[in-house]
Amino acid sequence: MFQTDGFRTLDRQECLRMLAQAPVGRVVYTRQALPAVLPVNFSLDSDASVVLCTSSASDLLHAIDGVVIAFEADEFHAATRSGWSVVVTGRATVVTDPAEHERLSRTGPGSWMPLRDGVFLRIESELVTGRELNGALATQ
Repeated sequence: MFQTDGFRTLDRQECLRMLAQAPVGRVVYTRQALPAVLPVNFSLDSDASVVLCTSSASDLLHAIDGVVIAFEADEFHAATRSGWSVVVTGRATVVTDPAEHERLSRTGPGSWMPLRDGVFLRIESELVTGRELNGALATQ
């Protein structure tokens, strides 16, 4: 028998608060009809959308522009068996508005790689779910 009361469902505001603290997340999308996961740095914008910065020639950009994808970030402490996971599901779009691009150039995420032609991708937070593990151990 497994004890499941160690998990707590997080509401949207708790999810966004935790997500804003995470330095790295994972884009979950489809590549050549197969699931793909890519770790990325990101920022959470004022409208609760996830923003990434990549090259205009990026395979990721072409794979997710206009597509509904998932984005996941988490934190886990093995010693205490505690942590959290948040998933954002929504449509990804390239930021094309020049003023928005300029604003994100100042306030949004930078790229881990040097870019000459940086493009911002926005993932709308249409569905935000999360759970927290409080360190309760599963028993058999």
